[in-house]
Amino acid sequence: MKYRTVAVTTAAALAATALLSGCGSDDGEDEPASSGPASLTYWAWAPGLDKVADIWNKGPGKEAGITVTVKKQASGDDLVTKIITAAKAHKAPDLVQAEYQALPTLVSNDVLADISEEAGDAKGDFADGIWQQATLGSDALYALPQDSGPLMFYYRQDLFEQYGLKVPTTWDEFAGTARALKKKAPDKDLTTFSSNDSGLFAGLAQQAGAQWWTTGGDKWKVAIDDPATQKVADFWGGLVKEGVIDNQPMYTPAWNKALNTGKQVAWVSAVWAPGTLTTAAPDTKGKWAMAPLPQWNAGENVTGSWGGSSTAVTNDSKNKKAAATFAKWLNTDPAALAALVKESGIYPAATAAQTGGALSEAPDYFSDQPAFYTEAAKIARGTAPAAWGPNVNVAYSAFKDNFAAAAKNRSDFGTALTAMQDATVADLKKQGFGVSE
Repeated sequence: MKYRTVAVTTAAALAATALLSGCGSDDGEDEPASSGPASLTYWAWAPGLDKVADIWNKGPGKEAGITVTVKKQASGDDLVTKIITAAKAHKAPDLVQAEYQALPTLVSNDVLADISEEAGDAKGDFADGIWQQATLGSDALYALPQDSGPLMFYYRQDLFEQYGLKVPTTWDEFAGTARALKKKAPDKDLTTFSSNDSGLFAGLAQQAGAQWWTTGGDKWKVAIDDPATQKVADFWGGLVKEGVIDNQPMYTPAWNKALNTGKQVAWVSAVWAPGTLTTAAPDTKGKWAMAPLPQWNAGENVTGSWGGSSTAVTNDSKNKKAAATFAKWLNTDPAALAALVKESGIYPAATAAQTGGALSEAPDYFSDQPAFYTEAAKIARGTAPAAWGPNVNVAYSAFKDNFAAAAKNRSDFGTALTAMQDATVADLKKQGFGVSE
């Protein structure tokens, strides 16, 4: 069954439920028979996906008569823009790799097909918080989750032992650890608050319970400055103002040096951090350990996400059933998941039971922590749901601008958060969306 929006320029059409209720159906149109050959095109950026597709083409795909060709693309906003442009010309590929935060934008632009009938039974293979990002909280399914980025706490074991530091299990303990380190070693920092990657802050807000974009009736509600996010902003802003953590951005030569020399002894990051540390801090291999993200309430297991993408089927595809079949195989089949780990270096969104032995060995950088992925799977089960809207790019840009100034000046983060909220709301209104105050 094919769904098409009637009026995507209205706010009602942007709500996932409204996208469905405001649509007509035309059974059979553009749908292939259950058998017969199909040649699919897949736009994606993850490395090695062509090798994973080859496994499909030589095995299950050959049996089903479905061939997939991967065409490498740029990631992020560049791909979102390109796919929307292609869809408007009805020249979109069959499949596209889409970051979770891009899904509402792609749905509102009528790019993605609802594949709930073809792949909805895969729900049990994913954590609830991850699945929710692919459904936009509706009964529809706009993509199959591919990889996830649950947040964790990374720290230098040797330096924690040297300075008698306790691995924090709560954010209060985290602040105490930062203060204790600064008192014992004034030239070192527990970590830094960085303004050049909005995804980390978004993930921390998710852990605290934030829902930045929601819908009610025919309007969007933006709650970037909600109490949960205010709590996160005040916490980090307080540590920066106090001077017990650094205020420098990540991914710079200075940041790499701080990690490599032990000036920065910990990093709040995601499951993919070992790859970054391998490059940023090569001299400290084997000296780091991973622990669960500190909690707001002791004893809980809640984490946010930093990054992650999905495999979606477009409305332009003439072979939606075949495309959904491949998307499901790619993201749930043990052989496919093993190949994604090996060839693409990603952490599959599927539960550990589906990945078989693909994650049985720890990342080489964490060879002293053999249970790395076992612990990561436990943490991932507590992934909090995220709520994305159609102008994530605007919100992220406002974060970078306003929080960069606040971090540099060690000034009030609350003011920066308000500016981020205001910029996001103003942009929605400018685009003609209804916004509830």
